[in-house]
Parts: sequence; structure tokens; C-alpha cells
Amino acid sequence: MRVLCAFPEAMPSSSSRPPACLAPVALFLALLLHLFLSSQAGDRRPLPVDRAPGLKEKTLILLDVSTKNPVRTVHENFLSLQLDPSIIHDGWLDFLSSKRLVTLARGLSPAFLRFGGKRTDFLQFQNLRNPAKSRGGPGPDYYLKNYEDDIVRSDVALDKQKGCKIAQHPDVMLELQREKAAQMHLVLLKEQFSNTYSNLILTARSLDKLYNFADCSGLHLIFALNALRRNPNNSWNSSSALSLVKYSASKKYNISWELGNEPNNYRTMHGRAVNGSQLGKDYIQLKSLLQPIRIYSRASLYGPNIGRPRKNVIALLDGFMKVAGSTVDAVTWQHCYIDGRVVKVMDFLKTRLLDTLSDQIRKIQKVVNTYTPGKKIWLEGVVTTSAGGTNNLSDSYAAGFLWLNTLGMLANQGIDVVIRHSFFDHGFNHLVDQNFNPLPDYWLSLLYKRLIGPKVLAVHVAGLQRKPRPGRVIRDKLRIYAHCTSHHNHNYVRGSITLFIINLHRSRKKIKLAGTLRDKLVHQYLLQPHGQEGLKSKAVQLNGQPLVMVDDGTLPELKPRPLRAGRTLVIPPVTMGFYVVKNVNALACRYR
Repeated sequence: MRVLCAFPEAMPSSSSRPPACLAPVALFLALLLHLFLSSQAGDRRPLPVDRAPGLKEKTLILLDVSTKNPVRTVHENFLSLQLDPSIIHDGWLDFLSSKRLVTLARGLSPAFLRFGGKRTDFLQFQNLRNPAKSRGGPGPDYYLKNYEDDIVRSDVALDKQKGCKIAQHPDVMLELQREKAAQMHLVLLKEQFSNTYSNLILTARSLDKLYNFADCSGLHLIFALNALRRNPNNSWNSSSALSLVKYSASKKYNISWELGNEPNNYRTMHGRAVNGSQLGKDYIQLKSLLQPIRIYSRASLYGPNIGRPRKNVIALLDGFMKVAGSTVDAVTWQHCYIDGRVVKVMDFLKTRLLDTLSDQIRKIQKVVNTYTPGKKIWLEGVVTTSAGGTNNLSDSYAAGFLWLNTLGMLANQGIDVVIRHSFFDHGFNHLVDQNFNPLPDYWLSLLYKRLIGPKVLAVHVAGLQRKPRPGRVIRDKLRIYAHCTSHHNHNYVRGSITLFIINLHRSRKKIKLAGTLRDKLVHQYLLQPHGQEGLKSKAVQLNGQPLVMVDDGTLPELKPRPLRAGRTLVIPPVTMGFYVVKNVNALACRYR
């Protein structure tokens, strides 16, 4: 603004009237003062301010949760586990009785344990007690003899135990097993890349060990039977399956059943395709096989465990649902986020990758609801990367963003159970490594199990989007999910709410709890990488303290950090955490 004025040469006296040109100057100064005071008082339209390059404006996010009714209720075993049959091949099945492994698995109970994977359809059952010395394997004679003798001694000791059979394997024995597994890992990878698999023999003793592990860990076993044994007319040959089922019944094993794994790949794996209609008939045959056996007359049956729902896979599912939609207790499929390409750590932070699952869910739901509306849907065998994963990435802190977002998204969209591939085996997608040490995704899963209940609540936010939608993301990079706090956690009274938050932004985010959450005490469980590796770290810390198993082999206490009532939540950049809002007295969370 430009002001022009001609002043007299001499200054007027105090009684003199001020020059007329001072009036616009005074008006201008008054306007500036008004604008300054308005901006200080929180005027809704402050003057624009030039910001330094790279300085981001800090936006306060208001967060509330609907507490009257849940939007979804998922299965009590929502987060469940998988073991791949490859543990027969590389020898790790013999070590499922390890006290440390059982302790780690027990921490994630209650859950399902699915025994299945790519080698499911090459599994053959033999009803004999086979001594370990009958096995083959790589390595010099002295190595095999020592290894086999150790296994035999371990088996004899286990047989003398009553109830849960738990072993404390010597370090030397474990080291020999790791050597064997490392050599077998190369064989397994070669099979996977060539898509040609050798047959696996599951003996009665191996089945006993598998069931012992599940039972002692508080897990319900789901066994996937071989579907590739075919008669000349392409119908399912059930002879081997019947032998396994009868043996399990004689031992009174409480098992649920599946048939096959990714039937959409049978042509490439076996040279013989099985369409959806035929697969549906096979499931009806399996149901008929189970019904005369008293212990399994009402056993649950799950399937068809298809792969990614592309056009041909959807056609297979459609044919299956027409024939056997009412036969299965839940419809199952698998998902792999990153398939067959080089992976970088930043890939795990891409919102586009995190959201690929949402479209698949809708495709599966559309087919299922066409034939059996309301039928439960499970995601079985979810992995971050294919071909066994990528070392220092699939088993790192960075992979946790995909895993936690998967849990939140599936529950919000009504998927009843998600089964993580894998709890423990070869590769790098597992929760526990071959030294029986928990990896970042294990700790994430443990926190989820301890804090998150099956009831899903609607989240409402303001501050980053014009039209908030319950349960959806805020500008993709800040994701907030809410559940009733787990009833199994006796540290919190019923009616408490647990939020879990993923912040993929490179800046911290501030969240103010509003509405029913206002001025409530909050317990923070912030999970961050531990050590110099950053996002590629295989170690994590909870509220600044490293998470490791206790010296006696037990799980550590997960201690929260109490936050003052009414305090703004500050979410650090590129982190994830859980926040229990205490004493909300949420109506949706008071009852089971």
C-alpha cells in the first residue's frame, strides 16, 4: 500500500489539528493491528505466511471412535499361524518339541495352526513309527550318524513323557540341524524356482510330533490333504488321505481339514488341471469320507485355498462355489504382496502396495456372496515376498508395516481369519528364526494378540480429509484402526479400546483424542527398530526398551508407557504402535 502526503515545513503546536493526510495512515495502522490480533486469537483465516523450504505444517488430527456397536466381529483366532510341509524335508519337524518354540507359539494362542503349503500336494502318509536312521539326507556319514542318533535319543525321551512332550535340545544337536537345514534350503529353493517338487513322506511319528506341538501350544490344527493324487478319470484318489484320517482318529486328534493348496497352479506343477466343479466334487467326497468316522463327523472343512484372484482363479472359485459352497465352513485364499522381483526397504512403505489387498478382498467377497451370502472368508498363507522372502527385508522391522496393515484392513473388511505364513521354517517370511529367536513380526503379533479383541470399531478423524470415512486411511500414510481391547488381557477393564496406528510419514503426527475418548488415560506400546540397522533391523524395542526373551526361556512382560489424561498423542515418523484408551466404558466392548 502506498500513501502520499505533503507535510508543512514547520511542526504544528499540540493544540493544532493534525494534518488530514494522517487519517489514512492511522487507518492503515489500525487495520494491521486488527489483523495481527485476529491471527493471535486463532482467526479462521490467518494471513498467509511464507515458510522455509522443506518445513512442513504440523496439523493436529482429531480422533474419535464409535463405541455403541461394533462394525465387525472377527473370529477369536483371527491372527493364526501356518507351518509348511517343507519342515519334514529339512528336518525341523523333529524340533517342534523344543521348549522355546512351544513357548513362542503359546504366546500367540488361541489360534489355528494350518499345516500346508506348496508341498501339500506331494505329501504321502505312511503309518509306521519309522526310526530316524531310515531317513536320508545330505552330509558325511559321521554327520548323519550323530544327527540320527540324537534324534532317536530325543524321541525315546519324549515317548516317556506324559501330557505335553517338551524337549530341551543340546546346542550341539541344534547346530547339526542348522547345518542340515542350510544344505536342504538350497534344494528347496531349486524346487520352488523350477516348480517341480519331490514327494514327501509323513510318518505316524511325524504326525504325532506335529499334533503334540499344536496341542501343547494351544493351537487348533488344520491339516491340508494331498489333492493331486488322481484317478484316471481325474477324480480325487482318497486312499492315502483315508489312512491318515483313520490314524488321527485312533489317536483322538482334534483336527480340521482342507484339500489341496492353490489348485489354480496344478497344471504347471503336475501337468493336470482340476477345474472348480471337479474340486467341489472332491470336497464333497472328503466330507463323505469324514462323516462315518465319529470324531470327525462334524469336523470343520475349509477351502479351496486358491491363489491371487486373477480371472482364471475367479472362474475356478465360481465353479467351486456352485458345487461345494455349502460344504465348506469358510472360503479360503492366499495373498503374496511382492512376487518375483528385487525388493528394497522402501517398497514396504509404499501405500499403493499396502492397498493391493483391498481389491482382492472385494473380488473374493463378490463370488462368495453370489452363492452363499454371509459365508465366512479366510485369508490363508499371507506372505510379504515370494520364493521364501528376502533376507534382511522380509524378516526386518520394515516388513511389519505390511503385516500390521494387513491385520487392520482384513478385520475392517470382514475377513474372519488371517493365517500367517509362516510361524517357523526355511526362508525369511517367518516369525521365528532358526535360532528360535523371535523376529520383529513376532513381537508385533504378540502385541496384537495381547491387546486386540475381535470387535472392530469405526474410526472418525478430522484434520486431514474433508469427508472422514469409518475405518479408512487418512491420506494413505497415516492409518488408524480401532478394536475393543482383548478380554483375555486382565490389565484392562471391559469397555477399554485399543487403537493401532501406522505412521508412514517422514514427520511426526499429533493426534488429539476427542468425543468419547477425550481426557482418558492412555497406555502406549510404541514399537520401533533397535540398533544401527534402522528399518532393516531384526531387533525391536518397546517404548525404548529392547524386546528379548528372558534368560529362562519365557516371554518378557510387555510394559506400557502411561500417558497423561488429555495429552496429545505424538506418533514418531515411520513407526507403528498400539494405544489402549482406558475406562472408556464403551458399550460395544462391555460384553463378549
